[in-house]
Amino acid sequence: MKVSRLGFSSLALAGCASAMIMQHPFSALMSGAGDFDTSEWVDGLESWSGLGQDSKLGKWYAQEMSGPRNMVQKTAPGRSGFEVMTHADSDYALRVKEQDPAKLGVDTVKQWSGYLDYKDEKHFFYWFFESRNDPANDPVLLWLNGGPGCSSFTGLFFELGPASIGKDLKPVRNPHSWNNNASVIFLEQPVGVGFSYGDNVDSTAVAGADVYEFLRLFFQKFPHLAKNDFHIAGESYAGHYIPQIAHEIITRKEEEPEELPNFNLTSVLIGNGFTDPRTQYKYYEPMACGEGGFPAVLNEDQCGRMNSSSSRCDRLMSLCYLTNRAIPCLAATVYCERYIAQVYSETGLNYYDMRGPCENPQSDLCYDGLDYVQQYMNQKEVQEALGSEVEVYEGCSRQVGARFALSGDSGKPFQQYVSQLLDRAIPVLIYAGDKDYICNWLGNKAWSDEVGWRHTYKYRTLPLKPWINKNSGKAAGEVKSFGALTFLRVYDAGHMVPYDQPENSSYMIESWLNKNYNLDYKI
Repeated sequence: MKVSRLGFSSLALAGCASAMIMQHPFSALMSGAGDFDTSEWVDGLESWSGLGQDSKLGKWYAQEMSGPRNMVQKTAPGRSGFEVMTHADSDYALRVKEQDPAKLGVDTVKQWSGYLDYKDEKHFFYWFFESRNDPANDPVLLWLNGGPGCSSFTGLFFELGPASIGKDLKPVRNPHSWNNNASVIFLEQPVGVGFSYGDNVDSTAVAGADVYEFLRLFFQKFPHLAKNDFHIAGESYAGHYIPQIAHEIITRKEEEPEELPNFNLTSVLIGNGFTDPRTQYKYYEPMACGEGGFPAVLNEDQCGRMNSSSSRCDRLMSLCYLTNRAIPCLAATVYCERYIAQVYSETGLNYYDMRGPCENPQSDLCYDGLDYVQQYMNQKEVQEALGSEVEVYEGCSRQVGARFALSGDSGKPFQQYVSQLLDRAIPVLIYAGDKDYICNWLGNKAWSDEVGWRHTYKYRTLPLKPWINKNSGKAAGEVKSFGALTFLRVYDAGHMVPYDQPENSSYMIESWLNKNYNLDYKI
């Protein structure tokens, strides 16, 4: 049976800048901020203690968080056509439905879709494609898009999956798909994203625990794949998700080393991620004002305004990092967004690609291709074939974004879990298209230079060197690498590297999956 989404209660979402909704972490929050004076909010909250109930923002926050607990109207899920997997010590279950590749024509490989269920409270949708090459032995890769609240089918049909969706709403084969040499899982998370539904999730920590349970049941269903390399990749707000999920895997494996199936985390890849907000906010002004290898898009006055607000932004972010609590982190993100990141909106340029405006300024999704994906996923025959229990598919959910913003999750740091990976010699690739503004390469290079691990100083002092695509013989970016950490700047790509540079991103992932973890960097 189907479910229908309910509207979100009181946030004034209509004012959200259209280019911001796709994968910008604070767009929903900032659209609701119009009813308040931001300086007044922050003045009251800088001296915050307890629950902040005396401040205007504190009262607004309390009202929002005590509102309806369900984002969707649920009915009993229809389980027809699904095989159900359970785990003896868990309330989670995995439903699995093998797809007929000819029915939708997305790819000719074996593929499965289904739901991860937690009781009758949470239901996460996924679509899994085997490798086009050697599925029995090729790596397994989990792909996550960001938002928070954006569907991983953005990655599937717009970036790196087996097909794109054309204007006629038909699949078009992607020769550069990442499943050329890996079996790829596209997971719709957290709850409320894409075809996923159920009780609200408003933090990366809870989302990370859910993903771990999904992986545990997935490798129980496909035990022959548990021996293969397993990688997690994603972009944008996945810079929050991936470190948390990796932390969950490492912690659970160390606590329960004999637990089966015994899959192992091989590496993680974060593209144009949002991982260390305090550091990354410092690089909006340099990126917009000509220091990122692209001409300045702001004038001297605009750059000055951003610069003059940076010290207060940093002070507020430091309080968020110190307390790791909702109200200080909410105050910090509201201020930093309003007075630093959103000055860029005065240019009319695409937040995800500084080279021009959105293809369709009237669309929340900015790119025509993403509108095609949304229309395709809303076709009845597509939903029936996949087994979707959600009637209306949204490429990005404002409700999910608002929930995460209100909980303060957006401002919290997650680079400490990257440190955990590096100290265990688990390879980490931080890659970034150099024409993105919102999660720009300067900020990603800065936080990865400063992340704490045993080789921080050595890594930080290394220079960037040309990264050559050996298939074309051309320089495709700049790279630095030492030990388990690699940073890659990808030339002429925006926020979504596989979309802008399909050949180079295909070469990148092929090199990485072949364990060329330094991407040919020579010290």
